[in-house]
Amino acid sequence: MRSLRWAAALLSATLFLSACGGGDSEETGAPAAAEKRTVTAGNGTIEIPAAPQRIVTIGNTTLPLIDMGGTPVGVTEISASELGLIPAEQKATYDKATVLGSSGDQVDMEKLAGLRPDLILAQLPASEFELIKKQMESVAPTVFWGLDVEWKELAGGLAEAGNVSAGLTGQKTEFEAKVAKIQQTYGKIIDSTKFVNVDRWESSDPGTFSIADFGCVEIAQGDIDMDFPRAAAGADPLGWTSLPFEQIKSLSEYDVITYPVDAQGRPTKPFAPVAESNTWKALPAVGSGRALGLFCPGNNSYGPVLRYLDSLDAALATLPTKE
Repeated sequence: MRSLRWAAALLSATLFLSACGGGDSEETGAPAAAEKRTVTAGNGTIEIPAAPQRIVTIGNTTLPLIDMGGTPVGVTEISASELGLIPAEQKATYDKATVLGSSGDQVDMEKLAGLRPDLILAQLPASEFELIKKQMESVAPTVFWGLDVEWKELAGGLAEAGNVSAGLTGQKTEFEAKVAKIQQTYGKIIDSTKFVNVDRWESSDPGTFSIADFGCVEIAQGDIDMDFPRAAAGADPLGWTSLPFEQIKSLSEYDVITYPVDAQGRPTKPFAPVAESNTWKALPAVGSGRALGLFCPGNNSYGPVLRYLDSLDAALATLPTKE
């Protein structure tokens, strides 16, 4: 009886592969799912399907892949606050996928195997990946990136592995055009202005804020070459240090202050206590229209970064002429 069950399972698997595989399509010339190619990532060189059809995204790979037009069949959970920042059609794509767990180290392996993925894309802490690496690789080819990978590199790797390079190409073109427009339109302001980026998070201690040098401000610093404070090479990010409200007055040494707002232009809920303080209101930049609220829906893929650049463009346009 056991042999019969095994034979039936083998036959079923063969029929499934026959339906999905085969040679090149004579009508389209597209590579069949059975064809292979290799990609290189944090876990080495991996052989993957040339045209993956059933992709699972683990950790930070979900929203970037969807942003480039991918449609994962399985995902790890995305918070409601993050989902509230993405376009409706992208949220619909996420909602259609099966949620496999709250995070990478909480993936339901049985449910994962049941989805019959042909590719798994993962970005999570290396220590967490090591705990599930063998299990995931036994289900499908797995491509992993650590958290130290820069966002553009991650986007490129995901586009290559997930076969969504067309989506990435359009986004990169738009990104480069927006960056060039900001540099050309506001070049004189950028060259002569001392900026500072301030932030506050839900986890911040009461009565504190931070001079933040990570997040979307990295785009302003690195791609547009705006003069924001940043940590010295090898030092901890400035944003890790909480400063008491009493030090808000030290921001008066900067020409322009940027701070976080939501999609409607209101100070984010965590930052609202800073914006409501008398010390903030007394700052010269605030009183003279040089405090700019910027919307940053994320900085881990091109889509949200493009929206940040739109916000930055609109904010810079409001700056009064510098005397």
